[in-house]
Amino acid sequence: MSENADAQDLIPIGTQVQFAKTIGESDIYLFAGITGDLSPNHVNAEYMKTTPYGGIIAHGVLVVGLMSTCSTKVLDYASSRRPAVSYGYDRIRFIKPVRVGDTVTVTYEIVAADAQESKTMAAVTATNQHGEVVAVADHILKFL
Repeated sequence: MSENADAQDLIPIGTQVQFAKTIGESDIYLFAGITGDLSPNHVNAEYMKTTPYGGIIAHGVLVVGLMSTCSTKVLDYASSRRPAVSYGYDRIRFIKPVRVGDTVTVTYEIVAADAQESKTMAAVTATNQHGEVVAVADHILKFL
């Protein structure tokens, strides 16, 4: 993507937002119920005690949901009233597990813009309370 976007139409490059949330056991179980993803990794504490993780872990897609919160928050910084939609996440990686009680902080930064395509690209990083990266992704916003 080129860096030639008109600041009046798109979110300026360098704009950054953050969102933090402590992940509770209820978050994981409710997410499992909503999605139907009842993998033992997320809902079977006894099984997970036998694994290197030692306990249940959050769904990676739950962390992506926190990333989505940031994509909504960054729209507050848009200098125009143009509506936008998520055009998708690329290169999502789950680096470390998110455990019950972890506080996940997502940092979302606009790193490129393309005025002709009406898109912005963001680098998204999720870290835990120890500063360890737990997930990363690239996100594209498409302005309508």
